[in-house]
Amino acid sequence: MQVKEKVKEVITEDIWGNIQYVLDYKILNIGSDKNPVILTVGLLIAFIVVFFLTSRVLRFLRRIISSKFENSDKATFESIFSFLKYFVYIIVFFIALDTVGFDITAIFATSAALLVGVGLALQTFFQDILSGIFIILDKTVYVGDVIELDGKVGRVEEIKLRSTRAVTIENKVMIIPNHKYLTSSLYNWTQNGKNTRESITIGVAYGSDTQLVKELLLQAALQNKYVLKKPEPLVLFNDFADSALIFQLVFTVNDSFNAIIPKSEIRFEIDRLFKERDIKIPFPQREVTVINS
Repeated sequence: MQVKEKVKEVITEDIWGNIQYVLDYKILNIGSDKNPVILTVGLLIAFIVVFFLTSRVLRFLRRIISSKFENSDKATFESIFSFLKYFVYIIVFFIALDTVGFDITAIFATSAALLVGVGLALQTFFQDILSGIFIILDKTVYVGDVIELDGKVGRVEEIKLRSTRAVTIENKVMIIPNHKYLTSSLYNWTQNGKNTRESITIGVAYGSDTQLVKELLLQAALQNKYVLKKPEPLVLFNDFADSALIFQLVFTVNDSFNAIIPKSEIRFEIDRLFKERDIKIPFPQREVTVINS
């Protein structure tokens, strides 16, 4: 019985000795005698385990945090999280190097000039990323919003970490760098809802029946299927201009992105109604006096 136990003990010690030998096997041995840098199989396995556990923890955190966001914000959060994930991996990598014995301060010192150059080259890139983070935190823009930026109007289809993708009414795709939100004036047409107030300005000839003009303008607006009945359309008498009496028709539509369509249809109807009632839309006229010397 004692012999069997001694045999088991010897076999166990032999197995652990072999394992220890493999783990202590030196893969990399650089540096000076005073400050050697040794990478063994055991350290390499430890690095792999640490990176694996880090990825699992990050995946768990992403699942927990993303569940608290709305569906429209999840895609943006995924982009931000994927960017921050690389920073975590870099930190873990440098901690691993420091554990092995690499002089981290020396690495940063020798690559300082390179890092400054890379930082300057990627200045706009990081500006876009920070702007993307501000967008999701500040909730300035949502997917589906109709925005106007630098005179261009589009419906937001996707908000990424570096850029925003919007589609215009002509079905053209606008790729907007996110830093534009910080450097330009942004108009969000739908932040208060999809209903927006639109207007059409028109001039009629002097001598026209202004009350009839008002009735015809309201009729043209109310007959359009895109115009809301509440709030009611209204007509403003804006000015006595050089060649015309200036009126403004104000109305509300339920789809600001396609507002150009009802505005065009209302103009067609106004032209038809004015022709039926013999109301003239004047053009600029000038009297020229020729003096014969």
